[in-house]
Amino acid sequence: MEDTFSVRRFLMALAAFAVVLSVGTVVFHDALDEGWIDALYRSVVTVTLTGLASPPGGRWAEVFTMLLLFSGVAIFLYVAGTIVEVISRGVATGALAERRRSRAIEKLQDHYIICGYGRVGRQVGREFREAGVAFVVVDFNLDVLEAAREAKVLYVEGNGTNDEDLAAAGLARAKGLVASSDSDADNLYITLSARSARPDLLIVARASDADAAKKLRLAGANRVVQPYSTAGAEMAKLVLKPQVAAFLDAVSATGGPDLRFEEIVVDDTSRQTGRTIKDLDVRGRTGALIIALRKRDGTFDTTPNPDAVIDDGDVMICVGTAAELLLLEEMFAPNQALAR
Repeated sequence: MEDTFSVRRFLMALAAFAVVLSVGTVVFHDALDEGWIDALYRSVVTVTLTGLASPPGGRWAEVFTMLLLFSGVAIFLYVAGTIVEVISRGVATGALAERRRSRAIEKLQDHYIICGYGRVGRQVGREFREAGVAFVVVDFNLDVLEAAREAKVLYVEGNGTNDEDLAAAGLARAKGLVASSDSDADNLYITLSARSARPDLLIVARASDADAAKKLRLAGANRVVQPYSTAGAEMAKLVLKPQVAAFLDAVSATGGPDLRFEEIVVDDTSRQTGRTIKDLDVRGRTGALIIALRKRDGTFDTTPNPDAVIDDGDVMICVGTAAELLLLEEMFAPNQALAR
């Protein structure tokens, strides 16, 4: 038995109820020589079983009143029952909440989309929330959507493999997408769809094995993560190199609040471009460390020496406390921002 609310059936019932009232009004107006308001009033009180101010005169009018009574009451009771159903099921409030979510998503710019809000997707969401990054979840699992509602997370009920659902999540305005479904096939389709619509989009995808990872890269994923392989490597590192693991925990965002990694893009409007790390005295002025440089051509300098030059378009991989990294960001801020 269908237990979902049908707007179409409800509107048809309202239309039928209006037709019955209209027919009753016209017949009473002509047969009883009543005014339009009196005729409409007689139709309403007949259909709703609230009683009549006076019985209709004549056999024909009485027969019509009974027919109007049976047909009108049946439709009226259906409409009334549907309204009660709407209230009890929260259809009205649910529709309002969905419109509010849609409007909130439409306002987002440079946000991220998480396709698949399972264990991996929820962890990604937690990291985004801690970083203050806006994101939208796309999933169709009812339990997952309930968890998203409880966490007050913006979501689209649908599938990331569907172009319309990705568009509803603001793909055209998004900064990046995470394909974190439990299915490699779904992640592949999500990546293909997103890359086709947005060639410039940053896409990070989940893969269960190396073969799936290879296909996802061919499909257009910028980065591919294999949770099972990563977990195995992490467990081995904890056993074989416990002090290295302890150090990485200490400097990671999840391992401790004191130190964290950050990436800073060097803009050509910054006053620091063209200077060396030694000349800038980054350590002395900010307390932070530049531990790697990604050059404009995509190559990495993983151990930059003091004579390394910071050029326009470089990305600095830095480590330090939040305050130290803030000083470093201000140090490399564009001149316009400093002027303001």
